[in-house]
Amino acid sequence: MTKCGFVAILGAPNAGKSTLVNQLVGQKVSIVSPKVQTTRSRIMGIALKDNVQIILLDTPGIFEAKKRLDKAMVQEAYDASSETDANVLVIDVTWPNLNLAQQLCEKHSKGIIVALNKIDLIAKDQLLKIATSINSFANVTKIFMISALHADGVDDLANHLCSIMPKGPWLFPEDQITNIPVRSWAAEVTREQVFLQLHQELPYNIFVESESWEEFDNGSVKISQAIVVAKDNHKGIVLGKRGQTLKKIGQAARVELEEQLEQRVHLKLFVKLEEDWQERSWALRAFGIGV
Repeated sequence: MTKCGFVAILGAPNAGKSTLVNQLVGQKVSIVSPKVQTTRSRIMGIALKDNVQIILLDTPGIFEAKKRLDKAMVQEAYDASSETDANVLVIDVTWPNLNLAQQLCEKHSKGIIVALNKIDLIAKDQLLKIATSINSFANVTKIFMISALHADGVDDLANHLCSIMPKGPWLFPEDQITNIPVRSWAAEVTREQVFLQLHQELPYNIFVESESWEEFDNGSVKISQAIVVAKDNHKGIVLGKRGQTLKKIGQAARVELEEQLEQRVHLKLFVKLEEDWQERSWALRAFGIGV
């Protein structure tokens, strides 16, 4: 008898939600960076364990949003958790926002699982204090202590999720790990490299779009992508001196794309200015928010 269910991964920005999803799936489906709010829409990862298919929704981080896109992203996270068979709240124990955690737990009357993440970075007595506080919150059904980065405790969480998934047929083929269209996924790969190459120099509000995709008879593919920035001075940061930063971004993204796609990739990047793009309707459509 097969089992299949939906699980939303919730939490504050940079709590480790995407890292956890990638570990549960066993492959990288969601981008990871030190920047907060890297995930902008529901990224679906599909995990298989024995006879169970778990459809994971990696949601945007929940925070006090001001811009239109940010508000839509936070609402997307709330909407995702209302439609699932289980919800996992990921908490970064090195910087726990217990007020937010308590609010989220109170909102989920059907029960919520808590994953205390980054346990390798905190003393045991501090960890126990946090766990004791969270155990007193309403609707908490289970607490797991994990390090998503190192996969510590992730199997225990996965086994528990398998045990509570409803019986039913799998909704996706056995070899499918995500629902993200390949063009959108390729754009996410480049966006991750922008974060990794620029570190703290650039705010997170950039957007990468695959504008063209051309397959050739020799098996290679030519991809043209626009890196969209919200302010004119950000263009120079992305380009770097004599275009060297953009070149590094492109080289690193191309290597990962070739590895994942298993084909030769010709990647062309350029930088485009769209002032206040986060306030525009097309941005919501581009992230699949509200669609």
